[in-house]
Amino acid sequence: MRKRAAAMVAVMALVTTGCSSMKIQDFTDTQPELVLEDYFAGRTTAWGLFEDRFGDVRRQFVVDIDGDWNPQTGVLVLTEDFRYSDGETDQRVWTIRKTGPNTYEGTAPDVIGTARGTTAGNAFHWTYAMDLKVGDGSWRVTFDDWMFLQPGGVLLNRATVNKWGLEIGSVSIAFQKDGAVAAATEPRSAAE
Repeated sequence: MRKRAAAMVAVMALVTTGCSSMKIQDFTDTQPELVLEDYFAGRTTAWGLFEDRFGDVRRQFVVDIDGDWNPQTGVLVLTEDFRYSDGETDQRVWTIRKTGPNTYEGTAPDVIGTARGTTAGNAFHWTYAMDLKVGDGSWRVTFDDWMFLQPGGVLLNRATVNKWGLEIGSVSIAFQKDGAVAAATEPRSAAE
């Protein structure tokens, strides 16, 4: 009986801590360099989806993001307007303060306390807790968010969502600056 209990504790510890050993320092020399306030200044569009812990896609969405960077105060305000595939809309306004050369803190109305993040090379690691709307209520969850800037200006985001220390799903998002979106979607002639 003790062996079974010890095995269960070990499995629960593995599930709640995850298997990833990734650290932000692992990306120090990667390119292109992600400077959060430069990337999100102006207009950005993002496309994303939420998968439950079984890998089933539960929601898809598009986000229009307006970023306003104030270098005097070191504050980036991101206004995110969400459009979900089921017709629902939502808005989140992040206030992100640059606290050091590579460190940030952020707040938003549905975020509990302060989000904290660090950049290195092409990566940004960001963790926070929030009250996530679910039906007519909400769940208190935590996000472990990783973003990676790719050549060509695409920013890939993968976040795990946890409740009570257990992963309940993940969010995948691709960000693109609007000027790059327009250039990528313009029709080309056969000669090009």
